[in-house]
Amino acid sequence: MFSRSFLIAASAVGLAAAPASAAGDLSRLEPITVTVELGAPGKHAFVPDKLRFETGKLYKLVLRNGSADPHYFTSHAFSQMVFARKVQVTQERDGKPVTLAEFKGAIREIEVYPGHSAEWWFVPVAAGRVTDLQCGIKGADGRTHAEHGMTGEIVIE
Repeated sequence: MFSRSFLIAASAVGLAAAPASAAGDLSRLEPITVTVELGAPGKHAFVPDKLRFETGKLYKLVLRNGSADPHYFTSHAFSQMVFARKVQVTQERDGKPVTLAEFKGAIREIEVYPGHSAEWWFVPVAAGRVTDLQCGIKGADGRTHAEHGMTGEIVIE
């Protein structure tokens, strides 16, 4: 616990009442939008399947599922290299995206149902290359979508 004399001294030199600086305020950054299509009718793939990001920039990763199957966007290594600001579940209404739900905290996997989208807002905080991007949903044949080719690579510079 701080003593009364310390608080008086800190106040006198401006330590206790210093205004907050807006420099580095990530909530004021405009996001860079990157869109990934999750599958296509009859095809299991991420399009594009190679993603590139830079540390310190705010991204809005739009995951759109135009296929008839649900899909995962899963990369445990990538989730350890980013600060997740939020994930939003969106839906098109009258030609405009509407946010239906918002999630905050650590994100490791996002499932997007057929005909829907999700937005993952994040800031990369570590550089590297990951190759564990995949969709682990099992198809009717018992094989995962990843085994059918729904894999990808992410590079953070």
